[in-house]
Amino acid sequence: MQARRVLAFGPRVVGSPANEQARAYLEGQFRALGYQTRREEFRYRRLNDLGSTVTVPPATPGGPAQVLSGRALQGSTGGQVTAEAVRVPGTGVDSDFLNVNVRGRIAVIERSDLPLITPVLNAMIAGAFAVVLAGPDDTVHGGRLGLRLDFPVLAVSRSTAQAMTTGQAVTVAVHVAPAEARAVNLVAFRPAPALPSVLIGAHLDSVHLSPGANDNLSGTLAVLDIARRAANTPVSARSVFVLFDAEEDGLLGSQHFVKSNWALVTQLRGMLNFDMVGLPARPLELRGQRPLVQVAREVTGVPSEEGVTGSSDHAPFREAGVPTLYFHRGLDSTYHQPGDVTLDLGLVREAAGAGWRVALRLLRLPLP
Repeated sequence: MQARRVLAFGPRVVGSPANEQARAYLEGQFRALGYQTRREEFRYRRLNDLGSTVTVPPATPGGPAQVLSGRALQGSTGGQVTAEAVRVPGTGVDSDFLNVNVRGRIAVIERSDLPLITPVLNAMIAGAFAVVLAGPDDTVHGGRLGLRLDFPVLAVSRSTAQAMTTGQAVTVAVHVAPAEARAVNLVAFRPAPALPSVLIGAHLDSVHLSPGANDNLSGTLAVLDIARRAANTPVSARSVFVLFDAEEDGLLGSQHFVKSNWALVTQLRGMLNFDMVGLPARPLELRGQRPLVQVAREVTGVPSEEGVTGSSDHAPFREAGVPTLYFHRGLDSTYHQPGDVTLDLGLVREAAGAGWRVALRLLRLPLP
């Protein structure tokens, strides 16, 4: 019922009516459980993609040129570049450019776990006129560079990148317009003499045209499920539940929360982050810092590993010195696509159950 209700609002892009309708509905759900809520509003500048493309030679001799869609990365400049394409071997680290000449050309680079800015800056240093970042599948994966560059950077699908043959002239057209975005984090809590010790969060926003069932209504509902389990227990007064906005524009909601609630953040025993837990792209896995990984191994039975992973809302907390645990099932084929319309509530409850047991152990309360 809750999932259908939220999905009916449409894609939850920051500042959209659907984003606000979903937040208002979920705020009502927290209040019905007995929690108080507050909203933390912040504004930022973003670039809206107005229809960026790559034009490549015809698939058959004498045929029309192919105009293929892409997505400007946040931080890219607008503009149009026509030049030879050069496929860069590897992932765009500096050594990958030693045996390939991208000067005056368009560098085509496969995306990896590297920060997006790394291959882009290396290509700029090597003299490229533009960068095209190829996704691992036929999905166009957006993202944020983290810096404002006077340089066009476009994300494309794997098949589009494969159509950009080295030595052929292609045209990269990045069409963007700046706009101010209004974002709002939703915080649910029970008043208590002491600050909460555990933060349980997920991002509510989705990307343009994507209803965001798995990414990330699934994580949102996991947070609400834990809040329901906690409602009539001591956990409710010792935890805070946060639905972050603007994750898709670069973790801006969680960054804002950390900066605006520093006294709370710095004394947390742990931050549990739920992102894409509603479809079985992979079995549920947990990853984070040693203290929480050890707890998870003891109480959940879910594979748990130490390490830094994922560009999601746990990252600003980890950087602030808070132990974090990331609940995730991997990227599915509908990631950031209009087809992201379904989730498995059983999988959501499984993730929430694991998070609930971790929270109980962190708070030194009996396990069920």
